[in-house]
Amino acid sequence: MRIHAAAALLPGGWARDVRLDLAGGQIKAVTPDVPPAPGDHRLEAVIPGMPNLHSHAFQRGFSGLAERRGPGQDSFWTWREIMYRFALQLGPEGVEAIAALAFAEMLEAGFTRVGEFHYLHHDPDGRPYADPAELSLRIFAAAEATGIALTHLPVFYAHGGFGGAPADPGQRRFLHDPDAFDRLMEACATRIARPQDRLGLAPHSLRAATPGEIRHLAARWPDRPFHIHVAEQAREVEECLAHSGARPVEWLLDQAPVGPDWCLIHATHLSDAEIAGIAGTGAVAGLCPVTEANLGDGVFAAPAFLAAGGAFGIGTDSNVAISVAQELRMLEYSQRLTHRGRNICTRAGATGLALFTAALGGGAKALGAHPPELTPGAPADLVALADPLALDHPESLIDRWIFGHGIHVTEVRAAGAIVVENGRHRDRDRIEAAAARVLRQLI
Repeated sequence: MRIHAAAALLPGGWARDVRLDLAGGQIKAVTPDVPPAPGDHRLEAVIPGMPNLHSHAFQRGFSGLAERRGPGQDSFWTWREIMYRFALQLGPEGVEAIAALAFAEMLEAGFTRVGEFHYLHHDPDGRPYADPAELSLRIFAAAEATGIALTHLPVFYAHGGFGGAPADPGQRRFLHDPDAFDRLMEACATRIARPQDRLGLAPHSLRAATPGEIRHLAARWPDRPFHIHVAEQAREVEECLAHSGARPVEWLLDQAPVGPDWCLIHATHLSDAEIAGIAGTGAVAGLCPVTEANLGDGVFAAPAFLAAGGAFGIGTDSNVAISVAQELRMLEYSQRLTHRGRNICTRAGATGLALFTAALGGGAKALGAHPPELTPGAPADLVALADPLALDHPESLIDRWIFGHGIHVTEVRAAGAIVVENGRHRDRDRIEAAAARVLRQLI
């Protein structure tokens, strides 16, 4: 398969008239400065697909349904109760149908790999399924059906608060002891069939897993993507200080072998020492700016973290919106509001391009994937953008996509196969209809 792009984002920057030869799901050759030839599949602008390093796919099912004020002050914690009620209603078919919808929308948005932080494990009564990987297999099936590459992150969840507090009844579908979680991981490891898929793991948080359990998991399953929610909410910081005498990231860095395989999700509330500590370990900060704004979490300390050499990627988390451009725009705009300036997340040059390329590298690192780049040997995960104004100015295309309007995704290839054409997933009608049947019964 041969593609000719009028412009393509190569590792060294934008190049014109680029021929991309694809075979076996990979890029075999990249040749700039060549005219199109007969039979070439011609595209306007091609960029690498973005990794989505943090998703809870089932939450796509109640997107927009928690935007009603209740008595008292609404917060992350009141939203969480709504999420628990929704999670307790889903059967295996519903998990698969909603995940397929979320994954198709991710591909339409320009995400070509997803890190699925999967904590819905048991039946609605909290009993294990006959196959401990039943709901993980539904995630695998949704990824395979849509074509998105998957880094599956089964979640270890054992407690309801710091110090091993008992879990809430609403958390009963999430819970494992270490031995049962090992059986889940072993079952998942034998079921991954596609070469592009990966298996990592995720202790949910310092509330849901003790430091001893986190250390056990890191030793039992080494050299895999290792993700954890941390310091998302101010209340979490307060409770951690009361329990341990340390802030969450401070305590995690002291108690666990945090390193380059780790991804610290949110890390919203950080001290200067914690910022330097994360950057120094080589761990990736997993930022989900749209969800963090939707839940009122707070604003990540991006300028200080970037100045310390920290790596970050982006995720769609609750999937209240699924958009590469929106996540990066919210990241930059939240900094502008906080610091009362412009172009905060770069020291020089194009802000959108700097954000995009940083999130490519950080996201791939966090998900244990090949760096997403247009080079020979890389996966053929390609996103085509189109400019209806035909300005023929690719140097500003990413900025105009993130901060402007009109630029849109027209085509996406995952492992070389077209999965999105004319901006729409190839199987969108069937996927949408299946999700609608499930949601009509639940809502």
